[in-house]
Amino acid sequence: MMISISLVVFAYLLGSVSSAILVCRAMGLPDPRTEGSKNPGATNVLRIGSKKTAAIALLGDMAKGLLPMLLAHWLGASNTILALVMLAAFLGHLYPLYFGFKGGKGVATALGVLTGLYGWVGLATITTWLLMTLLFRISSLSALVASVASPFYVWWFRPEPELMAASIVIALMLLWRHRSNIQRLLSGKEIAIKS
Repeated sequence: MMISISLVVFAYLLGSVSSAILVCRAMGLPDPRTEGSKNPGATNVLRIGSKKTAAIALLGDMAKGLLPMLLAHWLGASNTILALVMLAAFLGHLYPLYFGFKGGKGVATALGVLTGLYGWVGLATITTWLLMTLLFRISSLSALVASVASPFYVWWFRPEPELMAASIVIALMLLWRHRSNIQRLLSGKEIAIKS
């Protein structure tokens, strides 16, 4: 029981580490919470920095979702604990303890937890995200489509009720965090990713 609680707490605390903010500080870039879209995520780091800094932020945010899941698997966690670890790491990014509970939208961290849940789920979700990005060059659209698709991938590869429920909660929260992007997409005002 104590190990299970520790896993969930660890996932939240690691999820609370903002790769975007730390990378920008290390590279001498402006705080992503005050520049560009004001979202501490990889896409905004790309806007205010470079492809290199954005890639580091993206991989960092994915890793903080992936690592707790791998640890949970290694420790033989039940499906219920796996689901809670998924949610804890994701919510850590959205509501980080270290940054006043004001975090990013959670796309990269969601990709990390889904990959940690089951490699094929992660691969399918990441492939969906990449294909949409290559086709339309709109980060939010890619995230939204991958978000909606991810519970179906979980259902296909890992159809346990707890894991499906966690993936649905994550997808719904991703949609909610992108609500302003959805409005801009509908009005044709969403900004494309720079080349």
